[in-house]
Amino acid sequence: MTKAIVLEPGLRCILAQNPSPLTGAGTNTYLLGRTELAVIDPGPDLDGHLEAILAATAGQTITQIIVTHAHLDHSALAPRLARKTGARILAFGGATAGMSPQMRALGKDVPARGEGLDIGFTPDGLVADGARILGKDCELEVLHTPGHLGGHLCLALGDTLFSGDHVMGWATTIVSPPEGDMGDYMASLRRLAGGSWRQLLPGHGPPVADAAARIAELLAHRQKREAQVLAALESGPSTPATLTSRVYIDTPAHLWPAAERNVLAHLLDLEARNLVAAEEGPKPAARFHRC
Repeated sequence: MTKAIVLEPGLRCILAQNPSPLTGAGTNTYLLGRTELAVIDPGPDLDGHLEAILAATAGQTITQIIVTHAHLDHSALAPRLARKTGARILAFGGATAGMSPQMRALGKDVPARGEGLDIGFTPDGLVADGARILGKDCELEVLHTPGHLGGHLCLALGDTLFSGDHVMGWATTIVSPPEGDMGDYMASLRRLAGGSWRQLLPGHGPPVADAAARIAELLAHRQKREAQVLAALESGPSTPATLTSRVYIDTPAHLWPAAERNVLAHLLDLEARNLVAAEEGPKPAARFHRC
């Protein structure tokens, strides 16, 4: 059984045993508080992970379960943990909450991808941007940070930010339309760049000590990818799949399906800014060209 690691007084982390190319070593579940606890991202629906959380919190009371976003590796265990503990589940909303109008329109032709989306996720209570989540000995500020998912939240504990999948130290974030929106993602990154964070505690990977540098690195990475997509279109109209093979030349081929979603996200953002246009409408197989 995985044991909780103490990060600082009143804050522990349990690593779920769900490693993969998209989750790294696994999902981080955070236990916040001393006697009455908040669980941030209960994680995947695994018996062993549920047992690890209950063992780590024996003698304490879990009162709140906070989900940063409704992907199965973050939210799926929430209902079982709530039934075991009586805790309330808090989140921005269900799996498609916060989806931008552009992505909702796209979703008529491209349904949200169900392989990672927790379609049945239903929180007990909704928390919006700027809300305060109060515990017996801690207080969290809610930051709505759409992009990876329309309802994605980051949570500020003073100058510590629980950054979910919006900012991770081990990898970049997948932005997969229609549930992911690159314009929203970049806007949320810029918002986080304006904070004075001592550390980031991501949904996957180790704590990020130099938050400002990591956020700046991610902004620069996305700007570079955007420039590469635009440069690749100089030779003529192309589909997201073709552009992926040109732009992600250093990425292993088995990761290209995820990379293609990022390319589509960039194209849709560029289209919204009138820098590219899609022939016969913006779809995953459409040919895009420079304006």
